[in-house]
Amino acid sequence: MRVGITGAGMTVPWFLDAAKQIPEMEICALFARKEEKRRKLCEAYHIPKAYDSYEKLLADDSLDVLYLPVPNDLHYSFGKQALEAGKHVIMEKPFCVNRAEARELAELAEKKGLMIFEAITIQYNPNYQKVRELLPGLGDIKIVQLNFSQYSSRYEAFKRGDIAPVFDVKKAGGALFDLNVYNIHFVAGLFGRPKTVHYYPNMERDVDTSGILILEYPDFQCVCVAAKDCGAPCSVNIQGDKGCIFSPSKPSLFEEFSYQENKKEAVPYALRNSEFRFYDELRAFTDYYTAGDYDGVKKRLEHSLLIMEILDTARGV
Repeated sequence: MRVGITGAGMTVPWFLDAAKQIPEMEICALFARKEEKRRKLCEAYHIPKAYDSYEKLLADDSLDVLYLPVPNDLHYSFGKQALEAGKHVIMEKPFCVNRAEARELAELAEKKGLMIFEAITIQYNPNYQKVRELLPGLGDIKIVQLNFSQYSSRYEAFKRGDIAPVFDVKKAGGALFDLNVYNIHFVAGLFGRPKTVHYYPNMERDVDTSGILILEYPDFQCVCVAAKDCGAPCSVNIQGDKGCIFSPSKPSLFEEFSYQENKKEAVPYALRNSEFRFYDELRAFTDYYTAGDYDGVKKRLEHSLLIMEILDTARGV
């Protein structure tokens, strides 16, 4: 599998470090507009080709797959161009800005016989898979609560009017798309589509800097908190009438958790077997790709489309 990368943002080194652990993945090219970033990444990771335009990367016929860690508002356009150029796509979260865009990309990929895959770590995390197994032991679920709050290094500049993309409403910034999306993936991956969705944001300069998302299920309530304007210990709580699951980890990483049945000792779990945060998702994509498992990728796409539907409802669009 010959892979090209678009951009030189924060997630690119994480991707490259994980990709080095997967023998089937060969990183062959990188596009970044800034020459210095291009050069440093290519030198550090021995990437043979460096491009100064996306068009040149798209035109490289030797590439099979493109990884697109671009700003949220560019996911649709960059993804569409990649698919039209005959490339399989690994898309960073959130999949798109809305469900209509996501659905169009999914349909285009199917039409062209290509894979498009949302890179969302939690869905492939061994700890998360263990929670799936243990969930029935909790009995009837009553309360689900997640908090992903971390004070943004860009928040002070934002308050002064220097607005980075993660705080720019025109670029699909804000706490819902940046952090709460992980909470939504976590919950919907376990419990499916909620009955109702309500979002209560704290707004500054027309963007949600923090907010509380309420997901109502037929038999229980779920609260998803995310904040970029303040910090707090992150956590995951799933409470049933026969026990609970608790984690002090960020919902995006979910490094550890404990399972405790009523009146019994808690049992700890820490099952991730790689120090590289993107390893599990890239291993999963590689397995789909090498097996030609388009049905498996389509099932993952259905989950991604559900997340976009929840995000649309939360924003009232």
